[in-house]
Amino acid sequence: MAKIKHNNFIDTVNSVISGAKNEGVLHLYAEDSFFNGRTLQIQGKQMYHFGTTGYLGLEQDERIKQAAINAIRKFGTQFPLSKTYISNPLYAELEAKIERMYGITPVITKNSTLGHLAVIPTVVRDEDAVILDHQVHWSVQNACQQLKLRGIPVEMVRHNNLNMLEDKIKELSNRNGKIWYMADGVYSMFGDFAPIPELIMLTQKYTQLHLYFDDVHGMSWKGKNGTGYVFDSFNQLPNNVLIVSTLSKTFGASGAMLICSDGKLREKIKNFGGPLTFSAQLEPASLAAASSSADIHLSPEITVLQDELTERITYFNSLLEESNVPLIVKNDSPVFFIGTGMPATAYNLTQKLFKEGFFVNPGLYPAVPVKNTGIRITISRHNQKEDIKALADALQFHFPKALEETDNSLEKIQRSFRLEKSYPKLKKESTNSGLLKFQFETSIHNIDKYFWNSSLGGQSVFDWEGICYLEETFKNNPNPQDNWDFYYCIIKDTDSTPILVTFFTCALWKDDMLLPESVSKQLEEKRKSNPMYHTSKVLSMGSLFTEGKHYYCNSQHHLKSEAIKLLLSKVDELYHDINADMLVFRDFETNNNWNGVLHNQGFVKVDMPEACTVTNNTWSTIEDFTKKLSPRSRKHFNKEVHPFESCFDIQVKSSLSDLELEKAYKLYTNVKENNFAINTFTYPLSVFRKMSEYASWEYIILYLKGKESIEPEMVGVVFGYKNLNRTYVPTLIGMNYNYVQELNLYRQLLFQIIKRANILGISKIDFGFSATFEKRKLGAEITPKIAYIQAKDNYSFEALNSLQNEIK
Repeated sequence: MAKIKHNNFIDTVNSVISGAKNEGVLHLYAEDSFFNGRTLQIQGKQMYHFGTTGYLGLEQDERIKQAAINAIRKFGTQFPLSKTYISNPLYAELEAKIERMYGITPVITKNSTLGHLAVIPTVVRDEDAVILDHQVHWSVQNACQQLKLRGIPVEMVRHNNLNMLEDKIKELSNRNGKIWYMADGVYSMFGDFAPIPELIMLTQKYTQLHLYFDDVHGMSWKGKNGTGYVFDSFNQLPNNVLIVSTLSKTFGASGAMLICSDGKLREKIKNFGGPLTFSAQLEPASLAAASSSADIHLSPEITVLQDELTERITYFNSLLEESNVPLIVKNDSPVFFIGTGMPATAYNLTQKLFKEGFFVNPGLYPAVPVKNTGIRITISRHNQKEDIKALADALQFHFPKALEETDNSLEKIQRSFRLEKSYPKLKKESTNSGLLKFQFETSIHNIDKYFWNSSLGGQSVFDWEGICYLEETFKNNPNPQDNWDFYYCIIKDTDSTPILVTFFTCALWKDDMLLPESVSKQLEEKRKSNPMYHTSKVLSMGSLFTEGKHYYCNSQHHLKSEAIKLLLSKVDELYHDINADMLVFRDFETNNNWNGVLHNQGFVKVDMPEACTVTNNTWSTIEDFTKKLSPRSRKHFNKEVHPFESCFDIQVKSSLSDLELEKAYKLYTNVKENNFAINTFTYPLSVFRKMSEYASWEYIILYLKGKESIEPEMVGVVFGYKNLNRTYVPTLIGMNYNYVQELNLYRQLLFQIIKRANILGISKIDFGFSATFEKRKLGAEITPKIAYIQAKDNYSFEALNSLQNEIK
């Protein structure tokens, strides 16, 4: 599978955001000549504003605006000097007011992102460890990258998963000092809360545990004096809890602040927090605005404002309760997330709401998993009850239309967000869908051999007999990773003409198949004690054992697009029915007919390793073969490959004795232990023993030539499959690494594959992935490949991507 690089991730995010921009729902410009908080003008249309994070509407408060204006007149637009030397006079006034709010002197920073960069590297010491909630804000995760450079462990747990958190605490407690758990107080997408009472109990149970919260979305609208959700959860803030909150968003000004009970630690942060020392201080207007807002927070008025917002939140909740619109998390926060599942539905619904005059935000990858796309709606005091009622009515009217127009359903959304515990299972019987007939099978033996070989089997890696081998081999094994489920999908028209044929397997995958070898090596150390560490249940087109084109599509059929959509719908049902963690459509060429529909259905496109293929393997002599190579490759072959052929006794066998099989298997495991380029589970010996029972399998064995009195040593093996005698598939290899450099063993194996296919009269060789440089030198064509991935959540990817950055 693919090895996701950082630029691959950037390209993926760019593709998602660009798609949303093209749909007209992102990167917009407000056209107002002034703001009133209640409405926005976009592309000439006045819209009610349901996207603000200024929940109390203080950014439009005349007192705060006037304070900012007066400060500019008195002190200028900025005070361009580091705060380490001297602070603007307004700083002391603001700090005193914030101290009255919290009973604690704050550390004020330019913004929360710089705040995290100042605080986290200062408070986390080299002997400490960090655990991140995987939905904690990007700015916290980014600040933790500095810790990795110092060798500090940075782990990640699933969102609000306290059992997983406790396991990590136990794992880290024996070898680390403090253990910092970092989370949001209120999460910006779904509007859900950190489980503060349970976390407090964990700190009492594990004294090493310290809590670090980003509470920018909990500020002002919650708590006495608007001190925020997290601070309000404590009777008195203990020394082992740090809070970074904001003076922007709901506070109505700019800047951020650290709230920390430990005075010495506060001073250390002020003295050594990088951005505090080397960045410009807050502008006078921002300081004055924050000071004016603090006056409101310190007055009884803040309670009135909070109550007004609460009334609006409660009202919107009550309206949604009466509808079929899927609210993902219901609570008293001002953030509402309406699930759409597929991006296409989110775009469609957003556009409809725009036309009705409601500005809302689509929640997209990477902020949420692609399949957990939705509409984020925020409620503020600017929103009047009639506006809220009109939005609820528009949602109720347009939501089902958006589902229908994007081939989506409420049931699919409920499955995607796991809002129901049971779902209807995909029936085995054939079903009709208008002009299409869908056949679903769980064994190749239920499919006609001629039909399979004449459609998919003739162009795929494995024909009917090869699939029989896979089914028999990967069943009833002692280890869970060696047991696969098989699913076959056939779509025909009403005349029984096949339009689409494919198969899927459900198996355990190592999550790091998508990451560099350095990450896999580190994880394999942990798998020595926990073999299932970072593995996922994956429903994938094709299988781990096969590569190449895993589907047949009648590209000339007028119902081709409808057939693809039907397949996606049925596979989505299966995906949720078997409760898999990930769904993968793989081995596509970069230009294909699936890209648009898969993107809109919530799949992320990733690059795979390039495929290597020999397509015209016809030649009579070695000289004829070398003429097919480039001059440089010909020179390489004549120097590095052909002269070493005489060092080996090469034999082709249809079966092996038990002793030979053990030797061949040892060579295979050598390769697995030395090569993590495509990190899969090591196959058991039974996989190779079963090959002898199928005529299409054979073994190319390389023995090292020696003295006649000494038994020749097996040093290389190819496990080759002859697909309908049209394609030769060297599925796996084994090597003695003592001879890889000395005798160019790997290159020799590649040549013997080419030579064997030529002897059999097979002109095409599917060389598979990896080692493209070596295969190209022997005449292989290199084809870029891509996969489309959909995951239940982003945890595995983010956790391992974090590990990848740490290793870098």
